[in-house]
Amino acid sequence: MSRADETRVADTGVAKTADTGVPKAADTGVAKAAHTGAPAGRAANQPRPSPLWALALFRSELTITLRRWRTLALLGVLALIPILIGIAVKIETSDGGSFGGGRGGEGQGPAFFPQITNNGIFLVFASLAATLPVFLPMVIGVIAGDAIAGEAGSGTLRYLLVAPAGRTRLLLAKFTTTMAFCLIATLVVALSSLVTGALLFPLGDVTLISGITVSFEEALLRALGVAALVALSLVGIATVGLFISTLTNSGIAAMATTVGLVVTTQILDTIPQLHAIHPYLFPHYWLSFADLLREPVYWDELVKNLGLQGLYVAVFGSAAWARFTAKDITA
Repeated sequence: MSRADETRVADTGVAKTADTGVPKAADTGVAKAAHTGAPAGRAANQPRPSPLWALALFRSELTITLRRWRTLALLGVLALIPILIGIAVKIETSDGGSFGGGRGGEGQGPAFFPQITNNGIFLVFASLAATLPVFLPMVIGVIAGDAIAGEAGSGTLRYLLVAPAGRTRLLLAKFTTTMAFCLIATLVVALSSLVTGALLFPLGDVTLISGITVSFEEALLRALGVAALVALSLVGIATVGLFISTLTNSGIAAMATTVGLVVTTQILDTIPQLHAIHPYLFPHYWLSFADLLREPVYWDELVKNLGLQGLYVAVFGSAAWARFTAKDITA
């Protein structure tokens, strides 16, 4: 158990015997639960933890997640992608030509790329469009897949469960931590893109997809809205990954399965013969965030995307709760 995990276990109020390191039954209430029928992990006369305690558990989970070297490395890769895209566009257009010119004509690559040289804020949209199909969901899949299975594999899960939190509160803390990470990962890409775009390209009024020009301030607000939509687009795969994490005690297996699912659904979404199931695949409406850059905004696919992600959260969140609350914890 790492030093950070030991600190978190200590924060939950779990005491251990001096010689074995096993939680004391008297302190955890497990022994009393057998005689009184009280839920395991809380003594019959022990008060329920306050909502502030649950908030502290979420804060602890988020801190632990963000302090891991693996998490920092993943966020570093996400921050590096917009920088590489910006440099590549800058080099290709250094002779005054447009992006893609001379290599198949204008229009190569994502639709936002040719606009980057005119306004650096388009690097935000281009980077999100480039990372959303693969990089962002893979990073989210790693974090979500490791949420429960990683704890079981490292042996810290049983110590967390004998604390007064209970399984539902612990699962909720894991869920909210994963959702918060979706936002953090998206903002890392957006902020890196904005800074790189400001350094390498001019900024100013923005011409939207519909041809209407808006001020740079309004464009920034729309960019923030796009980042929020991208983060919300990832909650479906995040919840699926959390469910998969409850099915195994191997963090690596859960992460690999979640990432494999991302790749598989992306492939299925490109097969025309399977068009009937496309609207039910979680990545189908991911790039609908571009409709926020129209005037007026096209809401149809945006609403469908949010509704689909909500459906995945409801179905797989319930499945994760049912599995985790009935799971026999041996590690």
